[in-house]
Amino acid sequence: MAADPIRVERREAVDIVTLNRPQALNTFDEAMTFALRDYFAALPERTEVRVVVLRAEGRAFCAGLDLGGWAQDPERGQLQHFWRLQRAIAGLLELMRACPQPIVGLGNGAACGAGFSLLLASDVRLGTPDLRMNAAYIKVGLGGCDLGCSYFLPRLVGASVASEYMLTGRFMTAERALSCGLLSRIVPAEDLLGAGLELAEEMAANAPMGLRLTKDAINRNLDARSLADAMAVEDRQQVMMLMSEDFAEGVAAFREKRQPLYRDR
Repeated sequence: MAADPIRVERREAVDIVTLNRPQALNTFDEAMTFALRDYFAALPERTEVRVVVLRAEGRAFCAGLDLGGWAQDPERGQLQHFWRLQRAIAGLLELMRACPQPIVGLGNGAACGAGFSLLLASDVRLGTPDLRMNAAYIKVGLGGCDLGCSYFLPRLVGASVASEYMLTGRFMTAERALSCGLLSRIVPAEDLLGAGLELAEEMAANAPMGLRLTKDAINRNLDARSLADAMAVEDRQQVMMLMSEDFAEGVAAFREKRQPLYRDR
């Protein structure tokens, strides 16, 4: 029996989601794509999960698309087949950005094409020294802008650096990614999961609604038209939190020099 394409492990308020196709360098086939879609689509209702750590089994994070891993309906033409494939992965990335939980992406080895976009759709990225990422699409006769890359990458590293990598398809090393802000840290491979969990647990220790609203505000304000628009989002969120029981608990814990016990109320 084939192994599950993803594994999900719970660590208190943190889910560890592992891409589990190491024999295929965790490339996107139909089963893995829809398993990930089902997982992220359910997260808005799973408020007990506060942070997601996204990682991969084996020597590569995700080497892109497995073209042979998608069933083709003989009643449909090639256009419909590739449209379904395209929208399946694109929809996954949209679900990742829409879910209220922050996502900590842990990259190792190759992260190519769709795998690169999977890391870009995470909120925070840590990587191993051997991490190499590229917008591989342009290397196979397609355009260099695919699966959200032309949206995410310029916002993360600036238009010039993003254009360099999307127009050439060249690999971005972990060191370059760190220098331009795409990675938060470079971590030895043996310490990667531990570093990701440490960061996730630090996030999860904050007020649950405050954590969800922070991701929401960051997403919205990346596209804010003005400072006033950004502050309007922040003002509404902070007033909501000022009325919460968790705010009162946070203040009390600060005064009493203890860890707060948040109840998501």
